[in-house]
Amino acid sequence: MSHQSHSELAIHPVAADDGELLRRRQVARRTRIAAAVVLVLLALGGARTVVSRIQNARVLDAQAAESGVMYVRAVQVARGGATQTLSLPGTLQGFVQSPVAARAGGYLRRWTKDIGARVRRGELLAQIETPELDQQLSQAIAARQQTAASLDLAKSSLVRWEALRKRDAVSQQELDERRSAYAQAQANLAAAQANVERLRQLESFKRVVAPFSGVITRRNVDIGDLIEGGGKPLFLLSKTDPLRVYVNVPQAYAQLVHPGQPAIVTQTELRERSFRGEVARTAASIDSATRTMQVEVSLRNQDGALLPGAFVQVELVLPPSGTVTVPFNALLFRGEGVRVAAVDAGGTVHIRPVKLGRNFGDSVEVLEGLAGGERLIVNPADSLAEGDKVQVVADAKPTASAAKATQ
Repeated sequence: MSHQSHSELAIHPVAADDGELLRRRQVARRTRIAAAVVLVLLALGGARTVVSRIQNARVLDAQAAESGVMYVRAVQVARGGATQTLSLPGTLQGFVQSPVAARAGGYLRRWTKDIGARVRRGELLAQIETPELDQQLSQAIAARQQTAASLDLAKSSLVRWEALRKRDAVSQQELDERRSAYAQAQANLAAAQANVERLRQLESFKRVVAPFSGVITRRNVDIGDLIEGGGKPLFLLSKTDPLRVYVNVPQAYAQLVHPGQPAIVTQTELRERSFRGEVARTAASIDSATRTMQVEVSLRNQDGALLPGAFVQVELVLPPSGTVTVPFNALLFRGEGVRVAAVDAGGTVHIRPVKLGRNFGDSVEVLEGLAGGERLIVNPADSLAEGDKVQVVADAKPTASAAKATQ
């Protein structure tokens, strides 16, 4: 459309230079707006980064401060300690344990009780055939009868000679001889009677009986065996209720063991059971060869669960020693000697030398270096030194961040 046409239509066209200027102004304005937005975003991002770094620095500083504190566990010791338990090996024995032998010699006719049998006192265990002893008894009885007849003759002779002496028919010497013969006959009869009683008592040993109530734990003979009087035992008889245990207490604990103290007996095969006994008696002396004192422990065995000869563990409950006892894991073994790490109320560590006494396994006796009442660090680090600052866990538990740092 020409200029004339625009004039006719009353439309005033914009000049080409003015339109280009307008477009440039719009682009410039949009550029300024975009630049302002970018600057604002950059400023916000920078501010966020600065704030985040400040916060991270503060967290790191806090973690570093918390990581610098050593958290420990401590235990407080007291003089006197708790009741001590001393565990020692022992072997069960019958309260009465006796080999039963035969007094009379002969051949075993029969036995009535075998191993494991429970018998009462006086109950028959075996019978022995004694033909030689029977013959000796018969001979002794016959000799006694002969002696009795001689005594009767001597007595009648004495009576007659006493009557003759009254009439002076015989001398006093002859009467005395008759009296002596009568006395000798009485003595011979007493000796013959004693021999008969001896053989009868010996013959009574043909019956082997139980000397006390108990259990047959061994049988050494069978039918037809030759039995010699006073020879090998026929049976071994044990009284299993109560039982006794002999243990050897080391010299270091001998002064703490007395009759009447409780004792706990356990057997590996009976894991869920323990048997309570007590110290019956002590040897009251130290064996110079082993430096131990023999102690006898008595315990009931009503149900027969414990068997004589079994290996057991005996725990003696000892009274407190009166000295300081500390856990074994509270000790520091260093080149200069044994030490402990004590911590005071302010959390300062003090390394103290100690002198150890008896070892109780999980604890140890301290003879010198501690007075009681101190707090000792448990499982102390080898790097722990005098004057270090620590925090006892029981007093203040570490925070979560410190806990992570220590892990």
